[in-house]
Amino acid sequence: MDRHLAPLDHEEVVIRRGRRSGLYTIVAIHSTARGPSLGGCRMWAYADARAALRDALRLSEGMTYKAAVAGLQQGGGKGVIVVPAGRQLEGEARRAALLDFGENVAGLDGRYVTAEDVGVTPADIAVVAEVTSHVSALPRERGGSGDPSPWTALGVQVAIEVACEQVFGSTDLSERSVAIMGLGHVGGDLARRLAAAGARLVCTDVDDRHRALAERLGARWAEPAEILAAEVDVLAPCALGAVLDDESAARLRARIIAGAANNQLVEAEIADRLAERDILWVPDFVVNAGGIVNIAVEFGPGGYDEARAEHGVRAIGDTVRLVLEAARTTGVTPLAAAMAIARRRIAEATAAA
Repeated sequence: MDRHLAPLDHEEVVIRRGRRSGLYTIVAIHSTARGPSLGGCRMWAYADARAALRDALRLSEGMTYKAAVAGLQQGGGKGVIVVPAGRQLEGEARRAALLDFGENVAGLDGRYVTAEDVGVTPADIAVVAEVTSHVSALPRERGGSGDPSPWTALGVQVAIEVACEQVFGSTDLSERSVAIMGLGHVGGDLARRLAAAGARLVCTDVDDRHRALAERLGARWAEPAEILAAEVDVLAPCALGAVLDDESAARLRARIIAGAANNQLVEAEIADRLAERDILWVPDFVVNAGGIVNIAVEFGPGGYDEARAEHGVRAIGDTVRLVLEAARTTGVTPLAAAMAIARRRIAEATAAA
């Protein structure tokens, strides 16, 4: 069995070929039990269509649990614009693909609300909004919350602080060393935050252009292949997922893993391997909820308010404490504890419907 397969327990999956671009767009709705499904649109080049569909299925499922654990009245969904391998979308070709995706979203009548994700910007979402109102994270000048990346980074920082409190007895990051995998929008902002907090940084990215940021922050640069084994207190995966498998788990030297990347575990059993090595892995869908918490404020009374967004994102620390306490008292991994909390809340919402 391919352990990278994604389960199909979704409410709805729509695959359409765009009439403008000729490209396929996917919307996967995992659950609307707690409210309309919310999740970003990813524009990415895939080796084949199966990989794109698997991404949509896995990520939308993760969004359901992320929203439920964070206490949001939202469900989980995900959008994917499938870019042919080796091709980059720019100019009119990019606009055509975004409009085609928007039509896919519009056809779902609000069961899915989109936002930005990897490869998509707030400006791109503004294009999508030309054909559907079911969008979020529009640019600030259009009344939206804008780029959610800084909020995701803030949530990761808060989660790291709480994890350090649990393992080392203090939230003071000036005493800690952190390895960051990926210095994109979220990872780069996280690096700046952690450097300002006094943490000693080790950074890497497959794009060597990000080395300049690491140098400005006084961070040590490592090659992507070696950073998993870096001798640090905290490892923060902030690029693509599936970085933790049997082999990499055996090489880890960090005491804590807490980062922004989705689907960090190749399979759920890796959580047990990490626990056996006394490594605290804080579930990714708990750690990286800052973006969706920020976006969800748009749907609250009075519309978007930055102060309410910050309060909600900082509350991720309370969620991490809740999950870790549940794991300790029940004798399970943080992953099992977080999943139990999410499933209970989803079941309660389903029963009340």
